[in-house]
Amino acid sequence: MALENQTTRIVRVWRGSTLASRADDYEAYLYAEGLPDLKKHAVGVQMLRQDRTSESDFVVMSFWKDIPSMSSFAGSDPKKIRHLQRDEEFLTFLPEAVEIFEVKASTLPAPLTLAYSGRAH
Repeated sequence: MALENQTTRIVRVWRGSTLASRADDYEAYLYAEGLPDLKKHAVGVQMLRQDRTSESDFVVMSFWKDIPSMSSFAGSDPKKIRHLQRDEEFLTFLPEAVEIFEVKASTLPAPLTLAYSGRAH
């Protein structure tokens, strides 16, 4: 589904935290087990990590053409999280939902370009 002529209108944001001592292991697990399936469906994916003293926070942002295209990955409820098999082992809490944002402006290169090209900043 990640075609170069698609533009991004929707960003789906997942957040999770793990103990700092487990962060490297969770990052490797998330990269190997979580991102490949997501990358098959989304226009693009970014994984972010912020390390703090006792915990590390992860954010996965996936970029979508529209809500219906997101349904090919997320199912009928796009806010529902598809937990990975070992998330309960790693995460300090299991998030209940993702956040969904509509892109209003972007300077990202294609295919993550602004869907509303007349309003790009």
